Amino acid sequence: MHMVDALISPMVGGTMLATTAGIATYSIRRIQNDMDEKKVPLMGVMGAFIFAAQMINFSIPGTGSSGHIGGGLLLAILLGPYAGFLTMASVLLIQALFFGDGGLLAYGCNVFNLGFYTCFIAYPFIYKRITRKRLNSKRIFAASMIAALVGLQLGAFSVVLETLLSGKTELPFGTFVLLMQPIHLAIGVGEGLITAAVVTFVWRARPEILEKAATGEALGNISMRKVLTSLLIAVLLVGGGLSWFASANPDGLEWSMEKTAGTAELESPDGIHKTLSKIQGSIAFLPDYSFRVREEQSKSEQDGEAEEKWPSVSAETSVSGIVGGILTLGLAGITGLIISVAKKKKKKVIA
Repeated sequence: MHMVDALISPMVGGTMLATTAGIATYSIRRIQNDMDEKKVPLMGVMGAFIFAAQMINFSIPGTGSSGHIGGGLLLAILLGPYAGFLTMASVLLIQALFFGDGGLLAYGCNVFNLGFYTCFIAYPFIYKRITRKRLNSKRIFAASMIAALVGLQLGAFSVVLETLLSGKTELPFGTFVLLMQPIHLAIGVGEGLITAAVVTFVWRARPEILEKAATGEALGNISMRKVLTSLLIAVLLVGGGLSWFASANPDGLEWSMEKTAGTAELESPDGIHKTLSKIQGSIAFLPDYSFRVREEQSKSEQDGEAEEKWPSVSAETSVSGIVGGILTLGLAGITGLIISVAKKKKKKVIA
């Protein structure tokens, strides 16, 4: 559900970027209450895990479409809504800048669609209410599934509204929404299953992490070694190897666009769209999760209607998964570290 710039007008893109910046600022202020040294590495590792997990598109049977985990709900469950939102913003920034996945003008839309609804609506009003009495595997499964479905439905509908407000006549509201909502309902089932599996693992390994995140408390002296080690291994396995087995089918957004407009690639207007595209093209050193030479070859093969092989065993996919995970780990970790240091300085000033 990563929107490209061609779907967004400058007005909508600018408004959503300002909105996202405001939510991020608010999150930074709130997160200072529960930020400590233990949460910094968890933010980094979870960001890297979500980056790697998003590289794996799973096929939606009978549709010719695919989907991938959004990750916002999982981040909120393990980190709390504020740290979760900031970590999602870090993941999407790395993807847009260095991999050309999602537009720079549409960055605010993507963070809002994938982060706001899951972290600030689905998590507190659905997931927490279902699990507030006590945690067990059944409640975690039910809460993860329902919250994932609601969060993804809201995000998908938001995409439709943003294109409508941007005046994209190629994507008429009625047709587009009737395609977007059902396909993302199916994708939400996949996200719910993955979320439940990861949360159940953490609950069995360190239930205190979930309890602290739910109450907004610092992690304190909780041992994080087993959870962090397991997640880091998962990042390497998923990003470095399992990403080869990602479905070659278009994702839910691209599929809906093709069914509605006959193409998944709308032409970008001149002006700020072209400027940002050039900037993004110059920064992205692994565009579309591949080497630049390989990307050009892939375009030539597509023009010649060559069939894509599955699994797509390739060095560039593995490199992209590992490098992207490292970059995301660094950015999310640095974000948490800066907030932690600012919190300590603030306490010293007050003292």
